[in-house]
Amino acid sequence: MKKGLLVLLALLVLIPAMTFAGGDKEAEAAGDDEFKVAFVYLSLPGDLGWTYEHEAGRQMIEAQLGDKVSTTYIENVPEGPDAARIIRQYAQQGSAMIFAPSFVYIDPMGEIAAEFPDVYFEHCSGYKMSDNMSTYFGRMYQARYLSGLVAGNATKTNTIGYVAAFPIPEVIRGINAFTIGVKKVNPEATVKVVWTNTWYDPVKEREAAVALLDSGVDIIAQHQDTTEPQKAAQERGLLSIGYDSDMGSFVGESILVSPVWQWGSYYTETVKAAMAGTWSSHSYWGGLKEGVVKLSDFSPLVPQDVQDLVAAEEKKIVDGTWDVFWGEVVDQDGNVVVAAGDKMDDGAMLGMGFFVEGVLGKAGN
Repeated sequence: MKKGLLVLLALLVLIPAMTFAGGDKEAEAAGDDEFKVAFVYLSLPGDLGWTYEHEAGRQMIEAQLGDKVSTTYIENVPEGPDAARIIRQYAQQGSAMIFAPSFVYIDPMGEIAAEFPDVYFEHCSGYKMSDNMSTYFGRMYQARYLSGLVAGNATKTNTIGYVAAFPIPEVIRGINAFTIGVKKVNPEATVKVVWTNTWYDPVKEREAAVALLDSGVDIIAQHQDTTEPQKAAQERGLLSIGYDSDMGSFVGESILVSPVWQWGSYYTETVKAAMAGTWSSHSYWGGLKEGVVKLSDFSPLVPQDVQDLVAAEEKKIVDGTWDVFWGEVVDQDGNVVVAAGDKMDDGAMLGMGFFVEGVLGKAGN
C-alpha cells in the first residue's frame, strides 16, 4: 500500500506539468539565443473560428522568423486560476513575449505582467495596459457592416437572426454595424438578437440559432467561435453569414460571406519590434485598411451587383472618406446618437452600449 500511495502522490505532482507540456503544440527546442513566444488559447485551434485564425498568425511568425524565434501554444485554457498559472509558467520558463488572444484573460495577464516586468505581454480585445503590457484588436465592425449589405439583400422575410456572445461593447458594436449595413440596402429589415453568454459552446449556440429560425428569421449571423449557428441554418435550407474564418469552405455555399480575421502581419511585426528593442506599450486597433479584418470570398449565391456594392463601400472605408458610425446614427428609441455630418470617435465606439434602430433585443447594461 505504501508503494502504491507513493506512486499515486508522484502522479499527482506530475499531472499538472504533464498537462501543461502536453498542451504545447509544435514547440521548438529553443536555444539560449532564440526569442521565445507563447500563445494561450481559450479553445481549439482546429475549430475554424477565433482560435483558428490566431493559430494561423502564430504559424506566420514561424514561417517568417523561424530561424530566430521559437513559438509554442497551449489550448483550451479556461478563464480563472488555470489561466494565471499557465501565463506565469510561460514567463518563468523563459518566454520573452506572451500573447493572450481572449478577453477573459485580461485580469490574469495584468497580474502576471506586474510580476515579470522584463517580459512583453500582449492582450487581445482588452483595455488594461502597463509599461510591458499592450492591447490589440481589429475593427471587425467594418467587415460586419459589409456583410450586413449582403444579408440585407438576401433576406426574404425581412428578419435576420443574430446569435450573440456577451452584451459587451465589442459584440454590440458588431451587431450595430451589421444592422446599419442591412438597413442600407433593405430599410424594412430588422435584426433579432439572442444572447448566449458564451464564446465557445456549440450546444448553446446551436440552440440559440434554432430558436431564431423557429421565430421566422431566414438568415443567421453570429458572434461566436463555432459553426453551429451556420449549420443549423443550412439544415433548414436557409442562409447564413460566417465569422472569424471563411466558414463557407467548411459548411458550404449557404454561408453567403464571412467577416474574417488576419493576425499574421500584426503578430510578426510585433515580435520583430520586441526583438529589435523598439517595442513600447500600445493600444492597436487596425481595420480593413491595415488588413487585420476582411471579407472572405462570396458564395455563388451572392449576386454580382451586391458584390459590386460591397466593393464600393469597402473602398470608401479604406480610403478614409467614410466609416460605419459616421452620422446620422439613431438608436432603438429614435434618439440621434451621432448627428449627420459628425463622426463617432474611437472612445465612443470602444464603449458602445446601445443598439441602433432596427435591432430587436436589449443591449444589456
